[in-house]
Amino acid sequence: MKNITRILFASAVLLVGLTLVSCAQSHAPLETVPYVDLQKYTGTWYEIASFPQRFQKGCYCSKAEYKLHPEGYVEVYNSCLKDSSTGNLKDVTGKAFVTDKQTNAKLKVQFFWPFKGDYWIIDLAPDYSYAVVGESSRKYLWILSRSRNMSAEVYQQILARTARKGFDNSKLKLTDQSCK
Repeated sequence: MKNITRILFASAVLLVGLTLVSCAQSHAPLETVPYVDLQKYTGTWYEIASFPQRFQKGCYCSKAEYKLHPEGYVEVYNSCLKDSSTGNLKDVTGKAFVTDKQTNAKLKVQFFWPFKGDYWIIDLAPDYSYAVVGESSRKYLWILSRSRNMSAEVYQQILARTARKGFDNSKLKLTDQSCK
């Protein structure tokens, strides 16, 4: 009986400890930018870095192209070269729907019906030269730029802000943009 009591006590202590660790690792709600002018946001964005995702495995020279559709959504065209900077084109077209009309910073992106994913613009240059996209669980993160390259200074500033927002920057992988 003494052993069972010890095991139960040890289990309770472990459970409380895990709960405290879990609570300590929770983050404040993720904030988006105050406002996105979707007309300015349209165009081509090059992926500078991202958290690796299964659906992007083997991608080089990843980019996204956005354009406003007359029916009110944003048309999304994502492409990359498969397995090398000279590989075959891999692409997909989807739709993004604004879910926060006051800011235009929260969207739901859909590539395959009926599945939609959060697309939150959490950092944006005043001149729309770079953008950072994430979502509340912090499992996804993309750093985007209007050009294939980003200065080290700007990149480091973005990393400082994403870390403050609770993202684990050690998961970021730079995107090879060496294609022509």
